[in-house]
Amino acid sequence: MIGFASPQTLATLPIRPSVDDLYSLVLDAIFEQRIHSASRFTEESLAQMFGARRSDMRDVLTRLSHRQIILLRVNHRPRVAELDAEQTRQTLHARRLAEIMLVRLACQRPCAQDLKRLRALVDSERECSERGRAIRLSGEFHLQLAEMAGNAPLAHFLGSLVPLTSLAIAQCEEQTDDYCGWREHMQIVDAVERGDIVMAEILMNRHLDHLEEVLLNSGLVVSHNRVAG
Repeated sequence: MIGFASPQTLATLPIRPSVDDLYSLVLDAIFEQRIHSASRFTEESLAQMFGARRSDMRDVLTRLSHRQIILLRVNHRPRVAELDAEQTRQTLHARRLAEIMLVRLACQRPCAQDLKRLRALVDSERECSERGRAIRLSGEFHLQLAEMAGNAPLAHFLGSLVPLTSLAIAQCEEQTDDYCGWREHMQIVDAVERGDIVMAEILMNRHLDHLEEVLLNSGLVVSHNRVAG
């Protein structure tokens, strides 16, 4: 049987976790590879494992399918998507185009409250010891920065790309923890706070170069020899 959320984690949630709580829990389990592409699960089995309503779990799986993390097909079990190197390369290319513009826009309108939220996210990344949650927090940093930029269509576009990159990180055969470092994020925040567009672009490019190197040069291969749960 697949291991899902720990009893300690579930104990901190309401008796019936909200859809948002469930979404985070399921996403963390996927990013930790406790639920992976070879896992056999159903809407009902996930609901039982997470102590949730089946209707709430259906909403979570639908949200994840919109992010292309979960594949839903009529008369088939849901399953976690498998990403190959070409999909990941294209996603990273699109992310670079979006994020360079977004960080440039963010530098033009640095807001104290937005910067505070970004720094809080970086602090959470630094303190996080759970791989799945760390991957999700890293993605949330980029999404928060995009929101700060004030261009809703561009931020929405990035929102469709970040979860796929996070899934690629989770499925990377070489389980490195050096995929999206909080130190690099903090340097980007510092540049944005100064309104230093040139440095912010340099740092974002360097950051995405690093991410691409980790994913494409470290063996982006999904293991097919796991025992299905």
